[in-house]
Amino acid sequence: MELPRALRLFYGGGEDMPFTGSCHCGRNAFEVDGDIPAELTRCTCSFCAKRGQLYAYYTPDRVTITRADSDATYRWQTKLVAHHFCSACGCSVWTDSPAFERDGSWDGTTRRVSVNARLIDGFDAAEHPVTVIDGKNLW
Repeated sequence: MELPRALRLFYGGGEDMPFTGSCHCGRNAFEVDGDIPAELTRCTCSFCAKRGQLYAYYTPDRVTITRADSDATYRWQTKLVAHHFCSACGCSVWTDSPAFERDGSWDGTTRRVSVNARLIDGFDAAEHPVTVIDGKNLW
């Protein structure tokens, strides 16, 4: 018997299953070709702590921005990370960043994209396991 879609999204793993998400007003939307990671990521840096986003990370080729009618971008400090949010409703939607390792190192070229797991259709990110990255003390 196949699990309902919501349970497959919650538990992750297995065969990749595309999913979608959007900001509150729907002017910005995405599709991901893959499963929800086994654990989402929460960062403690000053910016991320104020945003409250839970990150689901992917290689850039797995994420498609399907709508960007009110896309705005914020780059802070090093300008290496592009935080995209909706200029209409204010939701954090997706982020393009270097593929930093947990110790803060980066190979200088590899990128990754994260979507705000709180925006994924039919998924309750608050109930999913979370890994915390101590971004406050990495730099």
